[in-house]
Amino acid sequence: MAAILFIVFLGLLVLGVPVAFSICSAAAVTIATGLGTKNLLMVIQRMFESCNSFSLTAVPFFILAGDLLSKGKISKLLVEFCESLLGMIRGGLSVVSVLAGMFFAAISGSGAATTAAVGGTLVPELKKRGYREDASAALIAAAGTIGVVIPPSVPMVLYAVIAEESVNNLFKAGFIPGFLMGGMLIAIALVQAYRNHYPKGASFNLVNVLRTFLKAIPGILMPLIILGGIFSGIFTPSEAAAVAVVYAVLVSAFVYRDLTLKSLFHIMLGSARTSAVIMIIIGCSGPFGWCLAKWKIPEAIAAAVLSVSTNKYIILLLISVIILIAGVFMETSSAIILLTPVFLPLVRALEISTLHFGVLFVVGIAIGMITPPVAINLFVASGITKLSLEKISRAVIPYLVGLIIVFLLIVYVPLIAPGLIL
Repeated sequence: MAAILFIVFLGLLVLGVPVAFSICSAAAVTIATGLGTKNLLMVIQRMFESCNSFSLTAVPFFILAGDLLSKGKISKLLVEFCESLLGMIRGGLSVVSVLAGMFFAAISGSGAATTAAVGGTLVPELKKRGYREDASAALIAAAGTIGVVIPPSVPMVLYAVIAEESVNNLFKAGFIPGFLMGGMLIAIALVQAYRNHYPKGASFNLVNVLRTFLKAIPGILMPLIILGGIFSGIFTPSEAAAVAVVYAVLVSAFVYRDLTLKSLFHIMLGSARTSAVIMIIIGCSGPFGWCLAKWKIPEAIAAAVLSVSTNKYIILLLISVIILIAGVFMETSSAIILLTPVFLPLVRALEISTLHFGVLFVVGIAIGMITPPVAINLFVASGITKLSLEKISRAVIPYLVGLIIVFLLIVYVPLIAPGLIL
């Protein structure tokens, strides 16, 4: 049954069938072969059951909140505030790019939204000041990977639902890895700034800092409201996602006044499309996961791996390599939904914390956002700059190497991931 399941799935992928339909079709063929065609109704039942989770309501709300902010003034004003603080150092605008990405990550929960918001604001300014356009686009795309690591995070919500892990604990555990990723990108950006003799910005001006801070206060308050409400227990992550949408609409419409009914309709339409894609994948993964559990396929895979080696660190390395390779060829949500049920029995057999594994999984898959061919952040950066994907891909290599180093630290130093809740 395992052979049928995976052969059909991989065969359909090779033929170019979308991931969601490949997953569902493979499950349907396996059920029909193993249990008979009279049990195919199980496919529909499991599709509905997999979507029947309150935690999943956070996904469309966080996507909508990110889209509202990426298309408004909030991202621009946050960037101006960051620049007033750090623009005076050589390559300061590169540092601002990373910090803005980290800050927007605490609002949107999406790597593509983070890249679009920061890139749309900063790339023209970076080019104007003499920064290499390909390197700037690559840096912003790399900073966008932090969007799914620093909470809130859509992939973390998906992992939590599948692994039955606490969304709150995962969110808390995402801060240190996210800051490490940002710190690594800043270090690489500063080295490149001195090598390329990038210019310094305007000197530090306290009046300018205060002016930009006051304008950015509504945007700064948003992550404080969302994360503060979650961690203080005032509302759940799903409720926080809804609060984020309401807050974003109110700020955009009545404070910055850059949101009209027409633009709100188009933003909601785009968010609905993105959410629908993810929910279809989740629905189609239900029958696939049921097949895995029915024929105990993950347990068999775990036993096979453990027969090769019982050394936890060697197996962690193998899992890490698989995650990085999956990120190259699969979209983030698809990889998490598909691979989490496969890895969990092995992780539990090795007595690895499912919290630690969840964080390293999200970080590893996030790196796939800047590794072609399925590199959503590079596609966004390419669309903003009109540069070819090949040119940006070459420029992203130093940042990719730096993020892989951080990933390995997270894999082998568990305190880095769940450190805030121990």
